[in-house]
Amino acid sequence: MSKTVVVFFSGYGHTKRVAEYVAKGADAQLIEINETGDIAEKDWETLHAADAIIFGAPTYMGGAPWQFKKFADATSKAWFTMAWKDKVFGGFTNSASLNGDKQVTLIYLQTLASQHGGIWVSLGIPPANTQASTRNDMNNLGGSVGVLVQSPSDAGADVIPEGDLETARSYGERVAGIASRFS
Repeated sequence: MSKTVVVFFSGYGHTKRVAEYVAKGADAQLIEINETGDIAEKDWETLHAADAIIFGAPTYMGGAPWQFKKFADATSKAWFTMAWKDKVFGGFTNSASLNGDKQVTLIYLQTLASQHGGIWVSLGIPPANTQASTRNDMNNLGGSVGVLVQSPSDAGADVIPEGDLETARSYGERVAGIASRFS
């Protein structure tokens, strides 16, 4: 059995809801990056002990918010010793628009994992891209690198499309399953 951790920043609660679904699928522990971009010292120990780490960040103005970047910069202490080398990684993001440059954020998360010598897990779900597809279908936004979620800017996290949330849950399950193959 592998140990998976979901570490995320959520500015308005949307990313937190998605993180909860990812964690549910992965049977993972959640670590929330606070409004100043920090996590507790015990959270670093949890990340070091994990077999898999799933990053989550909203996409603001075409990229991850500064709070997540501050966390990412702080991971350089683990990078210096290659403490996270060969861990399994994944990632997810959301923004208010259907597209909204989410792919840029996922590539940033993937690059961070690669800098640590990690093994990135793709989404592994084909896009729901037929005429009959709806927003409640899994992978309706057509991601492949990780989970893409649309969170309407004028509504709370409770209106995130069910298809996006189910995609998040399934992805958490996939990352944890792949991590267990390496354990």
